[in-house]
Amino acid sequence: MKKIFASIVLVVTVQLSKAQELETILLASDDASLLTENYIKPAMEGLMYSMNGGWATTAKVHKKFGFDLTIGLNASFVPKDLQMFDFVEDDYTHLSLPNGETKLPTVMSEDDAETQIDVSVPIDGTTNFRVASFDMPGGITDDLPINAVPAPTVQLGFGLPFKTDIKARFVPNTGFDDDVEAGLIGFGLQHDLTQYFGPLDKLPLSISVLGAFTNMNVTYNIDDENLANDNVTTSNGETEFKMNTWTVQALASLDFKIITFYGSVGYNNGKSTVKMKGDYELTYDIEDSSGSTIGTVSETISNPIDLDFKANGMRGTIGTRLNLGFFKIFGDYTFQKYNTATVGIAISVR
Repeated sequence: MKKIFASIVLVVTVQLSKAQELETILLASDDASLLTENYIKPAMEGLMYSMNGGWATTAKVHKKFGFDLTIGLNASFVPKDLQMFDFVEDDYTHLSLPNGETKLPTVMSEDDAETQIDVSVPIDGTTNFRVASFDMPGGITDDLPINAVPAPTVQLGFGLPFKTDIKARFVPNTGFDDDVEAGLIGFGLQHDLTQYFGPLDKLPLSISVLGAFTNMNVTYNIDDENLANDNVTTSNGETEFKMNTWTVQALASLDFKIITFYGSVGYNNGKSTVKMKGDYELTYDIEDSSGSTIGTVSETISNPIDLDFKANGMRGTIGTRLNLGFFKIFGDYTFQKYNTATVGIAISVR
């Protein structure tokens, strides 16, 4: 389970390691939060859509004390128009692009090229400026197994009385490579409605409702290995990701002995926060009004980034499951803002 869960945190950590010390964005001063938000937004939104996938592969609930163990992979595809973001210079107070670019890659872009960004911050009471340059990282999708935001799931379902299933996803706080710690917990309830429709319960048709909630926490320790070159030094630096998602769905399925056809309509909601914590010392050159360098200056900032992201909207799913006795193979596709493909296997005892 640990190896499977490791790929959940891939999308929220690989950009930090590949991005050649993303904390150098802090040199952007008051513009650092907006620049960081624009860069990582598709990953955060895509992960929230992925986390709401794979809760059910049939509308038919277990008999009392029946159970299933399901292992699946959800992959949310970032829309093309969200793989780049517009760099509107008027939105930023201190930033400019020396090469005249107007669009920059997000973390989920296929474009992995870095972009130089220049910073110029007026020094109060003088005609001088604090100046610096840093490389904005490109996209990371070439490093992912597929060009999408992945969220694997390991899930246990258990049949309760009154034709209701309880579902659980749980991974205790686990460390990866000494720099990443992550944990996940999720619960769902699925209740059969077919029982209330009289003769319908004699047909292969099943109808049910589902509600589910997932919480994930990821902490990434920032290990500054390039102190001499990036003008940023870090003390006790870490980035913290917290995500809460929930979904409600109405499900229907045609359950035959060998094959099941299923679908659902519903609503997703998700909220996440990204916080960069710790103390950071930033070093700038000082330029006078003529552009000549006349010295350097350093400043220390603490807990500089605190961002919120939301993702919500309607969803619709169609899927198929192959039933080989206790063993199941399934695949489905969900239509939503970030369309999501799900595949997996399950062992199910009715």
